[in-house]
Amino acid sequence: MSASALSQFGVKHVARGIGRLATEVIESGSGSYVTMLGGRRFLDFTSGIGVTNLGHCHPSVTKAAQSQIGKLVHGQINIAFQKPYLELVESLLPLMPHESLDTFFFWNSGAEAVEAAVKLARHATKKQNIIVMQGSYHGRTFGTMAMTRSKTVYGENYNPLMPGVFSVPFPYCAQCSIATRSDGKYNYDQCCMDPILQLELLLKRETAPSDTAAIFIEPVLGEGGYVPPPPEYLARVREICDKNGILLVADEVQCGFGRTGKMFAVEHWGVRPDIMIMAKGIANGLPLSAIVSRKELMDMQKPGSMGGTYAGNAVSCAAGVAVAKAFQEERILENVNARGAELMDMLRRAQKDSKTAKVVYDVRGLGLMLALECQPGHGYASKIQAKCMAKDMLVLTTSIYDTIRFIPPLNISKEDMAKGCQIIEEAIEEVAAGQDPKETGTKGQALE
Repeated sequence: MSASALSQFGVKHVARGIGRLATEVIESGSGSYVTMLGGRRFLDFTSGIGVTNLGHCHPSVTKAAQSQIGKLVHGQINIAFQKPYLELVESLLPLMPHESLDTFFFWNSGAEAVEAAVKLARHATKKQNIIVMQGSYHGRTFGTMAMTRSKTVYGENYNPLMPGVFSVPFPYCAQCSIATRSDGKYNYDQCCMDPILQLELLLKRETAPSDTAAIFIEPVLGEGGYVPPPPEYLARVREICDKNGILLVADEVQCGFGRTGKMFAVEHWGVRPDIMIMAKGIANGLPLSAIVSRKELMDMQKPGSMGGTYAGNAVSCAAGVAVAKAFQEERILENVNARGAELMDMLRRAQKDSKTAKVVYDVRGLGLMLALECQPGHGYASKIQAKCMAKDMLVLTTSIYDTIRFIPPLNISKEDMAKGCQIIEEAIEEVAAGQDPKETGTKGQALE
């Protein structure tokens, strides 16, 4: 079947509910590049939405998976321990942001891990209610749909959803009505902290602390726009949790495993989560997720209350061990910070340049989790995205605001980063000059 025929076959037979950037067929991936079935090669600044953090088909991860598949593929965890599962625990323990995070449960996807965290929080506290952030993304399973507040499309027409979920504003300073009207008095470095006030009011008006099990937060807002919180925010949330007997759950699915320049994003603010959720980069593309908490909480659950047919798959865990080893041996975090600074410098130039400033509203992020938010009302982000694709580069839009997110591999070379920066800069300049590419308004979704 030709590449075109195979693509049309996919359009006909794959569920329409899956949105996608393009209808081309990926044949292979290597490092920072993917190659389509038709032969076209793209520089990949999506990393499978933050999954292949060490690049496509990282040699040592691939070797570990290949080796394990010849020994044991499915070692069902409810039957017995299996070696890769325990080796992964051993590999992750020294990487945890706090020593209290010492007991693990592995599952398959990020959404499943979020639901595992909900189960743990509700069971450990004997309380029901959950607080999430406006703009947050936690998944598309039935439980996590109720928690996801980044876009209505994820839960539209699926009601009634899981009850007991409340939301408060995340400190998104670029869109804060107080900051944008304060004549510079309030900004990211000097936050008005209205989201903290709103959290305190929520606990007085809508969900009493005695009914509230946990606050779930992405330390860097993901699908909501790649928004880091201002410096004091997470510490204030931690104080509120401690004062009211509420668990703090850090959803590190997208911002974890080195994406922000530290192994886990909470390390930027020195805040201890009671439960931490991991997925995406944990096994560099093999399906695996996890929650970690302190043993006293995890041991409250009765044997048999947690599990899953494929939970902690042996091949995925072996890949996870190789990922952890690569972080220690290949100076990954050092590269993240160096390449992230180069990308951020280019974005800030575009923000200040008289030729392109009319396009750029905000640039932000940490490490290699960076975003360019465009001036509203023009569809600039999808136009820049289309220009990048025309230049053989993949990028994604995100958020209800007109935003592009940049998620290159964490080990991207200096040369490939320079190439990517040049493509992005040219795309911004061309859109600013009035060029109107054919593929617009997609918001990262292929049109029918």
